[in-house]
Amino acid sequence: MVLLHVLFEHAAGYALFAVREVEEISLLLPQVEESILNIGKFHSIVRLVAFSPFKSAQSALENVNAISEGILHEDLRLLLETNLPAKKKKTLLGVSDAKIGAAVQEELGYQCQTGGVVAEITRGIRLHFHTLVKGLTAQSASKAQLGLGHSYSRAKVKFNVNRVDNMIIQSISLLDQLDKDINTFSMRVREWYGYHFPELVKIVSDNYTYCRLAKCIGNRKELSEERLEALEEIVMDSAKAQAILDASRSSMGMDISPIDLINIESFSSRVISLSEYRKGLQEYLRSKMGQVAPSLSALIGEVVGARLISHAGSLTNLAKYPASTVQILGAEKALFRALKTRGNTPKYGLIFHSTFIGRAATRNKGRISRYLANKCTIASRIDCFSDVPTSVFGDKLREQVEERLAFYETGEPPRKNLDVMKEAMVEATEVAAEIKKKEKKKKKREKKRLEALAVAAAAEEAENSVLETTMEAEVKNQECALGPRLAAEALTLLSDGEAWTWYFHHDLCAPGRSCPKSHPAEGEEVARVHCLPRELGTMQFPGFNSAPAYSSKRQRQVALGIAEWCSGAWASVPECLSACSSDRCSEPPRHPRQCLRLHRSGLQALISARADRSRGVTWEYSS
Repeated sequence: MVLLHVLFEHAAGYALFAVREVEEISLLLPQVEESILNIGKFHSIVRLVAFSPFKSAQSALENVNAISEGILHEDLRLLLETNLPAKKKKTLLGVSDAKIGAAVQEELGYQCQTGGVVAEITRGIRLHFHTLVKGLTAQSASKAQLGLGHSYSRAKVKFNVNRVDNMIIQSISLLDQLDKDINTFSMRVREWYGYHFPELVKIVSDNYTYCRLAKCIGNRKELSEERLEALEEIVMDSAKAQAILDASRSSMGMDISPIDLINIESFSSRVISLSEYRKGLQEYLRSKMGQVAPSLSALIGEVVGARLISHAGSLTNLAKYPASTVQILGAEKALFRALKTRGNTPKYGLIFHSTFIGRAATRNKGRISRYLANKCTIASRIDCFSDVPTSVFGDKLREQVEERLAFYETGEPPRKNLDVMKEAMVEATEVAAEIKKKEKKKKKREKKRLEALAVAAAAEEAENSVLETTMEAEVKNQECALGPRLAAEALTLLSDGEAWTWYFHHDLCAPGRSCPKSHPAEGEEVARVHCLPRELGTMQFPGFNSAPAYSSKRQRQVALGIAEWCSGAWASVPECLSACSSDRCSEPPRHPRQCLRLHRSGLQALISARADRSRGVTWEYSS
């Protein structure tokens, strides 16, 4: 007895179900179809054997990509090897995708089945999946499907963005639309300007040239011999330019007002700009086709080849089509109409616009279109699956079509396809090797350029670092030299004239002791400032972070004020001087906290703690 298992792939994970005997299910196929909607009956048919949830959203995306490509993922392999019976001959695995079934049968050896009863069972599992798996609700299953759908679609979109044939599809669609619009607008210009100068239509037939002439001529009554050179530059024919000048003098057109003429010239300028943009777009399409499908472009032309790719959806789809489909691609309506009426089917579709069809005799159009479709299919497959696409095969295929066309007309036998392809293979190998060599050199040059830029950037960064270090050292030296003097001057301005001294102790002075009145070196002169009130008393502390004992609340206030002043930067000292020595300071402060409170914007600090530490400065307050 063969036991049937059904594999179901869900966004939440893989599920393996056991089904009743295959023979019984096969006999009761109509009953199974009826019992799909009934959850009670369906539970009697299907039993959950194992469920392997995906560990993360990334794991789910990897598994669904493997399923879409027909690859057996390791998670699925582990599930099947663990839960399927060891006797492979008595086990039948039902899968919904034939490609997965083929992969399982090839790698694991289990017989796989698709369609029939498996399809019905899978439909029921999909309907009742959230009830068959414990702990899975309908809402969570829906969220898992939505999240995986977004991830899978995003990956597909990213893949399609990198496919340059999408640009070809959009370009040829825009080119066709521009052709229609330019023709419509040109006819509008002809009709509009024809009221004023009707003879110009008979002289100039090209739409682009007509619009340029309408803009150049303007009012025909003002056209003179002086503008003959400008007309010759537009029409590229002196006789035609003279004919336009003569026609303007004897024209039977109506007079036109300046406002009408302005609108006609403006609209002509728009048509001219559209025509010029179309030329640029056609050059862009030609370059893109040369990169993406060079063989197809060389064989049938850029525009017709782009239309074939656009109609097929992509170059890959076109490569998958047989020659019979490529032959009538674009003539689907005529084909189905012929099949419906049992008439003659069309001989060609989009390839009719190729020059080969027009050059062939009427009796040979069908034969050459069939032969051309065959060569187009070969060229598209070469372009799609070549590592380095070149136009060598396209040129050889075009030569073959030319020879076949000559054979229909003169009877001269063409070369054998085998000989032509051998020549093409040799040339294509040489061209591909040359292209790879050029790309290698280009990458090497780019690598050298990037290395040179990196070295230059590193050198510049090192130079900037040295410059910054030098500038910091200079600023630091200036701060250390100017700091005590500027602080002394600032505190002198803020002084109330009472005889108390604030000593700056440098490296030459012993910390904790009073400095002498002066130093031998001029740059290390001790600053003496009379600024502190008498009731402070004698107080000494060697640094900012020390906590001396204060004899009164007043001492603590003044000491905290001085500490706040000393915790700033030297850069604001000139601002402090200018602020306290100008008219803005109407009432001189009596102690540091008051000054800091009155002039916080300009008097943030007087002495830098960093500069003081670098010079080993200690502080002493004494009478």
